[in-house]
Amino acid sequence: MDEEIKTEGAPPGPAPVKRSNLLTILCILTIVNGGLTLISSIFVAAFYDQFVVIATELAEKLKMPGLEMITEGKPPFFFMNAILYGVSIAGALMMWRMIRNGFHVYTIAQIVLILSPMYFFKLSGPSIFDILLSGTFVMLYATQLKTMK
Repeated sequence: MDEEIKTEGAPPGPAPVKRSNLLTILCILTIVNGGLTLISSIFVAAFYDQFVVIATELAEKLKMPGLEMITEGKPPFFFMNAILYGVSIAGALMMWRMIRNGFHVYTIAQIVLILSPMYFFKLSGPSIFDILLSGTFVMLYATQLKTMK
């Protein structure tokens, strides 16, 4: 007498694919960095005038380069950054759940993040550092695409 073996509670179909350690690390780094940048961008945009005063004073006292982004930027730039980092986090969360389309969402957000300072600051080209950092993450994520559904 042949009986079917039934496993209670197990969904039908193939077993879920386990997320690799590399994908886990990449997603965590993306979510933490993106979350901190999203929050800081919202605060800078919301309290822009106060941040300009603080950044100007710090730049004069400490002779710190790089603070001109806050003083030369405008609230729309920081709101755009917040939105793009939110999209980037959404892509990372999708990849965390092994959803392949998250890679495309993340990659598009990174491309726009690299290009947006050119529009807002009238720059002639993108930052090489941003290209290298984002490009490295995109390439590392791309190596994990074969395991995602």
